[in-house]
Amino acid sequence: MKKTPLLGVAALAAAALALTSCAAGGTDAGGDGASGVVPLNIGDFLDVTSWDPSLADIGFDGPYLSAVYDPLVVDDGSGQPEPALATDWEVSDDFLTITMNLRTDAVFSDGAAFDADAAVKSLEYLQAGVRSQEAYQKVESFEAVDADTIAIHLTERDDTILYYMGLGRSYMMSPSAIDDGTLAETPVGSGPYTLSADSVTGSEYRFDKVAEHWAAADFPFDPLVISPLSDATAMLNGLQGGQLNVIYGDQAAADMAEGQGWNVSEGVATWVGLQFTDRTGATEMGKPFGDVRVRQALNTAFDGPEMLEAIAQGSGAATNQVFPAGTTGNLAELDEQYATDIDRAKQLLAEAGYADGFAVTMPMAPPFQPYQATVEQVLGELGITVTWDEYQFADYMGKAPGYPLFIAVLSMDGDPVATVERQIATPQWYNPTPGLEASADVQDQVDAVFAAEPGDAQTAAIEQLNRTVTDEAWFDVWYQANNMFVSTSDFTVTPVVGTMFPTLRHIDLVE
Repeated sequence: MKKTPLLGVAALAAAALALTSCAAGGTDAGGDGASGVVPLNIGDFLDVTSWDPSLADIGFDGPYLSAVYDPLVVDDGSGQPEPALATDWEVSDDFLTITMNLRTDAVFSDGAAFDADAAVKSLEYLQAGVRSQEAYQKVESFEAVDADTIAIHLTERDDTILYYMGLGRSYMMSPSAIDDGTLAETPVGSGPYTLSADSVTGSEYRFDKVAEHWAAADFPFDPLVISPLSDATAMLNGLQGGQLNVIYGDQAAADMAEGQGWNVSEGVATWVGLQFTDRTGATEMGKPFGDVRVRQALNTAFDGPEMLEAIAQGSGAATNQVFPAGTTGNLAELDEQYATDIDRAKQLLAEAGYADGFAVTMPMAPPFQPYQATVEQVLGELGITVTWDEYQFADYMGKAPGYPLFIAVLSMDGDPVATVERQIATPQWYNPTPGLEASADVQDQVDAVFAAEPGDAQTAAIEQLNRTVTDEAWFDVWYQANNMFVSTSDFTVTPVVGTMFPTLRHIDLVE
């Protein structure tokens, strides 16, 4: 899969604010501009999941993997792929072949040259990968056309493959390392850095700069240190104390930024609300949610903008859609469709035959407790009685889809066609039965999106689909939450929708 949308990351970060910690460890983040040394010390939220790109989770792995690997293409920050090891590409008129020209000056850290054969080997490995395979579901074969050209042959048109590749699913690996099966512990790429032997697994990862890297000027950071710190207070202390200069931030850090001269960048990353998993009413407990009026009632009952202010401290967008605010597909006029009206919600339930409400069981884990009281109160006003099954966070992902609805914090995508695929059309762990059969309109409009000519025609089809799933209350989105990054005055970070922590290519020096 391209990435696992991270449930509860925003809630986890908020919960971490209640913890106390000593200042984070590391080296002094202060630099010596006169000598050209620009240290970058990153406080990431989670540890690297794997150094093997076929197994890594895109979420918070961006800084780690982008240090040691080069991708074929990279996301420009707005969902569009840009050249990296692939200098350019062309899609055939029938949409079934993507031809890429490759750089000829990249070298893997084991001394092997990057070429078309190496690219094909990496792509075949990624296509077979447990997590990376989602990018290549429609690939028939990869071909080395010549030493610096590859062709990707598709079984059918695929409008999202380049987007997924740019998010972190096209990292190139040394052919020998693939054969040896050692990538999970020892990364061997052609990236701007190599992993230092001085690194401490799970605590502090140090990287040595590759002086002759083909894009060395784009990576002026030396030394580079990345520390996984899921305690927000520890990250804030590290930034204050000079041990860190870029962190995954929170509102407490943002509130201090102006007085400290820090930079803050943020952008929508996740949608927060109720995920329906039984839109057809196929299960006994899920039967009420097969009626569109019940789903509409829940949309009308919750006050998303108020929850955004009270729980997320205003860090996000007040929208009821799964298409990220400010991007293609998100329509501002739809945000008023379910203006909060508890009386209207009760009327809708009565029309559906549930004037006295009903009983439902939902899963609960610690990161979602900030929402629990609100859910109980709002559903209680509708006569809906909730019983909570308690789980540890590690078990929530596996258990939640077995319920007809659950509290969700789900990552979004910067590419609107990817949103259609991953939120609406294609079964995912968080949406195992999309329920397209419950609405001929939704199925027909999904097909129209995938068939439309890229550009205005496809955008129109996406917008019509969004209107329909909003009308039919396919989701109950309360708001979209921001990812926030706080840095010292020397750095700026470009948030990327689709990842929780962007790559090194999205961290820049302030000129």
